[in-house]
Amino acid sequence: MSVEIITQSLGGAAAAHDMSAMALFMQADIVVKMIMISLIAASIWSWTIIFQKRSLLAKLNRRAKRFEDNFWSGEALDKIYDRVKKSKEDPMLSTFTAGMDEWRAGVAGGVPSNQSLQTSLRGRVERSMSVAIGREMNHLESGMTFLASVASSAPFIGLLGTVWGIMNSFTAIAATNNTSLAVVAPGIAEALFATAIGLVAAIPAAIAYNVLSNKLNKYADRLEAFTDEFSAILSRHLDAQESSVLGKKM
Repeated sequence: MSVEIITQSLGGAAAAHDMSAMALFMQADIVVKMIMISLIAASIWSWTIIFQKRSLLAKLNRRAKRFEDNFWSGEALDKIYDRVKKSKEDPMLSTFTAGMDEWRAGVAGGVPSNQSLQTSLRGRVERSMSVAIGREMNHLESGMTFLASVASSAPFIGLLGTVWGIMNSFTAIAATNNTSLAVVAPGIAEALFATAIGLVAAIPAAIAYNVLSNKLNKYADRLEAFTDEFSAILSRHLDAQESSVLGKKM
């Protein structure tokens, strides 16, 4: 009979404590609640950045593919420039227009025939395009620092909530002088819930940071490769101009 009474007592104690996620949050200390809320907010913002960056990079790569097809279609660069210079902002188009702006400024008075002037013009075009790439990539990388911060700090913030919650649990145990599992378990569960939320925020942020960083690096390499191709075309044009001048002199 005594065994049945003990079993019923433990069952009643367990039933008195709701161990659902919402209940663990509502029963937590105010400090632990604030930590949980901050972690949840960080997780929501991280997912917002993840979806936004993923969609943006997919769109930019599609645009870059279309522009590269037009660029290599044989159409005159001046015509492409006149068509795309008023287009909506795009890193590939911005890089191209930066190079063309510098090229047009350099040949406004005619294509230079002096070797040093040609070298200077090529250098200015390449620098203009590199500056444009740096500016565009800085814009694309916005939010990545936040993902890295969440990935590295969220587990420790959650651990802080766990430590604080366990300290409160031990204080309550000392005050009631009751070490029953039914008394100890809810407080420890509330404390550990903070670490769980921290891991839930950190793990997706860490994975997304690595994946998105790789995609951003590939897109930056694509812009750099386009800059090299564009510079090579201008070099061939200058070389052809120089050959034409030499032929006339001869």
